Amino acid sequence: MSAGDGIGVGLIGTGYMGKCHALAWNAVAPTFGDVARPRLVHLGEANAGLAATKAAELGFARGSGDWRRVVEDPEVEIVSITTPNAFHAEMAIAALEAGKHVWCEKPMATSLADAEAMLAAAGKAGKVTALGYNYIQNPAMWHMKALIAEGAIGTVNHVRFEMDEDFMADGTAPFGWKSQSASGYGALDDFGVHPLSLLQVLVGPVTEVIADLAKPYETRPVAGGKAVETHDIANVLFRAGTVSGSLLLNRSAWGRKGRIAVQVFGSEGTLAFDQERMNELQLFEARGAVANQGFRTILTGTSHPPYDKFIPAPGHGLGFNDLKVIEAHEILKRIAGAPAHIIDFETGLAIERAVHAMARSHAERSWVRVGS
Repeated sequence: MSAGDGIGVGLIGTGYMGKCHALAWNAVAPTFGDVARPRLVHLGEANAGLAATKAAELGFARGSGDWRRVVEDPEVEIVSITTPNAFHAEMAIAALEAGKHVWCEKPMATSLADAEAMLAAAGKAGKVTALGYNYIQNPAMWHMKALIAEGAIGTVNHVRFEMDEDFMADGTAPFGWKSQSASGYGALDDFGVHPLSLLQVLVGPVTEVIADLAKPYETRPVAGGKAVETHDIANVLFRAGTVSGSLLLNRSAWGRKGRIAVQVFGSEGTLAFDQERMNELQLFEARGAVANQGFRTILTGTSHPPYDKFIPAPGHGLGFNDLKVIEAHEILKRIAGAPAHIIDFETGLAIERAVHAMARSHAERSWVRVGS
């Protein structure tokens, strides 16, 4: 990629994830040194006052109280969409139809029809699309993928994924949008798509599922109480081609903050990873004397790109926002026509189809083929 005028960025939504995107766009050029500094052009928020405040805070040239002004701005070349799930489809399609590239947070959409419409719009526009699956950008994940490809653990035959957080654990917390069906199914697509993105990269797409969903709290406090419409717990058995697997999700798990536990079992060894210790990878190789066998810890460092772009020594560790910077760099590589490590709308639709198959399986109490 060559230097020059940086890409013009629009941002819709300035909550937690919007700030993450802004930080990434600000950091990508000085971190990697091979891309021009993006121009933070236009920010959209719920009202003009908030938009002006956030534009000043995050470094955008201007802000609007109507997200459509961002999409219509001729200086904007890529739109970051970090709004609640229900708005993703409308905003992404509008941006694509306006000729913009799109970086949209996960999940892709709250309905399969909307996700399919997003992919169709991307196909017509011929623009780059990316979904915010930044956990796949962890150098530990890149190294895990390389170890699997080179046969370090033999032929993969079984995988286990767990994701637990406790932001919905308090049963006395008031009813909010994450408990509304308009936000999606709950744990499955609110965050279960993250381990599914890792599965997609490490092993391949899910092909068949059987799922059970649960509600730890049937109601949450409002005036008179309100029935919870989503499921905070999901237990899934699945097949990914010839590989068997399980996916266990709980967003009401007290004490868990950002846990994504990954275990990949092969004919000659095992790989293990936990997102709460995101700079470590565990490797067991069933080779050599039995007395010397055991899991060993691989601590990510400068020999695990692109860690070296951030820190010149191992043991210091990358964080969540660093993964967003890597993701922004991969998107810019794809826009420049180079190979890139991203989940685009086509791959993202495969994840969405798996999620909807899981929800259907729960409703039908049976195995379901993904895409059937």
